Amino acid sequence: MRPHALLLAFVLVGVPLIGHAQILTRPLSGQQRVEFERCMQAAGKDAAKIRACVRTTEDGEPVQAPATVPPSEAAPAPSPADEATPLPPEPTPAPATEPGAASAPADQPTDAERDFNAIYGSPDDYADPTLPAPASLPAMYDPWEGYNRQMHRFNNAVDRGVARPLARGYVKVVPRPFRLGVSNFFNNLGQPVSAVNALLQGKPKQAAQSLGRFALNSTLGIAGIFDPASDAKLPNKGEDFGQTLGTWGWKTSRYVELPLFGPRTLRDTLGMLGDAPLSPLRQVEADRVRIPLQGLQLVDVRAQLLATDSLRAGAEDDYTLVRDAWLQRRNYQIFGDRLNGDDVDALPDYLREEYNPTVPVDAMPVMPTDGG
Repeated sequence: MRPHALLLAFVLVGVPLIGHAQILTRPLSGQQRVEFERCMQAAGKDAAKIRACVRTTEDGEPVQAPATVPPSEAAPAPSPADEATPLPPEPTPAPATEPGAASAPADQPTDAERDFNAIYGSPDDYADPTLPAPASLPAMYDPWEGYNRQMHRFNNAVDRGVARPLARGYVKVVPRPFRLGVSNFFNNLGQPVSAVNALLQGKPKQAAQSLGRFALNSTLGIAGIFDPASDAKLPNKGEDFGQTLGTWGWKTSRYVELPLFGPRTLRDTLGMLGDAPLSPLRQVEADRVRIPLQGLQLVDVRAQLLATDSLRAGAEDDYTLVRDAWLQRRNYQIFGDRLNGDDVDALPDYLREEYNPTVPVDAMPVMPTDGG
């Protein structure tokens, strides 16, 4: 058998048997091509017949396979030389890994990190070694969340039914200059408490400023309705006993929401008890004077919070929003001067003293003490 016959057999075995397969061999004459095509059409998909078509005679001419070949007269099995040599199995590819993640040591950057650094620069290129370490504030500590959520729903119901309608009516009826005078009046009443707690926290200068504000606004400011102390550049920094306990070392305290008072911590709840005897409003013995003033203070506090209602309306979880915002502001009140120095302007607006007021302890009416 000639070499081109072995080539034909190898190609035939190595390709799928699909109808009229085209087998590329040495150039054939026109007659040979016609006979070969006729043989292949008669062979169909029968492998033995196809092999018979490609077997050649000594002169290399294809032999036409018979229309039907009985099983007993079928062509003998091809010799081992005629069979195609099986191809070696393809090696199994290794599992793909991300570029640079295969053999990079733990202390060496990956290819992706090197590409990023080539484009944007390494952190060492733009890091300022003179900057102090970032401040870390106490995390949210809310182990009583189940109770707090129930109390939050109760406070919201009271707010929707009573406090917010009164605050909106107050804003609608009372002109803004009068409302500002009311806020100044109650803020001035809190200055003695701020002075005492500033002194307890080791801030004598701030304590003197609070006493100066109280004296100046109570006289020239006509009982605190006006605020000449701010024109005199006396800072307005509020301090309470809850903040004092925080500076004394009680840094982390569990969050608790009190009925009517709203957000607090356990530390600040005890702080309210310490501030109550120092409040000037609590010293008013006549209930017919003190209780209306306390009610007006509650309405004034709620009117200052009307601006936050739109933010709370779009919140997915109102409880989490109120808790996190209150705790963040409270942490800044206690630790902010130590993190940012005395520069209050470094704080965002919503963390400053005049924003997000809470219900003070002296705003809640007490039981009458006399018959007046």
